[in-house]
Amino acid sequence: MGYLKTMLKRDQIVSDLIESDLRELGTAAKKLASHALAAGSGLGFGATFFKSLASIAAIYLLILDRTNWKTNMLTSLLVPYIFLSLPSVIFSLLRGEVGNWIAFVAVVLHLFFPRHFPDWLEMPASLILLVVVAPGFFATTIRDDVVGVIICLVIACFLLQEHIRASGGFRKSFTQSKGVSNTIGIILIMVYPVWGLLLSV
Repeated sequence: MGYLKTMLKRDQIVSDLIESDLRELGTAAKKLASHALAAGSGLGFGATFFKSLASIAAIYLLILDRTNWKTNMLTSLLVPYIFLSLPSVIFSLLRGEVGNWIAFVAVVLHLFFPRHFPDWLEMPASLILLVVVAPGFFATTIRDDVVGVIICLVIACFLLQEHIRASGGFRKSFTQSKGVSNTIGIILIMVYPVWGLLLSV
């Protein structure tokens, strides 16, 4: 009988400990969520969101240029734009061992099997090479500074001006079937540098 009483007491103590641990975990989770919301609702969250959106829009424009929606835009300028606006997580991943292997495979394919290296892989391969071999000055200092934002803004303005000129005017760039998607993509790549400049002022 005494053995059963001690076992029941021990079970009660263990369940009380587990219950208090779960309460502490719940409190910690609530604090984490409130701190994450407080940090995410600031202006920095907008910059990260617009940076990701701009990178996606620039990649979208590269894909559009390689399909049947080909335009007269100088899309090779999108490579340095993506380099400067790529989100930090993806940039550091590509700058590491993963990017080294991708660049190595791309160079080997391009050197030894040029007939099997498709034209549409030229721009992505050059972007990977740029990310992997860029000196630290460009990869960290300029990329994370207002200079990188200004370069992105100049590229976006130049691409918008060239697109409007190739479309035959601002109104036609929104009315032509091929022009609308390119115009929206270019406007989206302009949002990040404008937001970045507003934050830096």
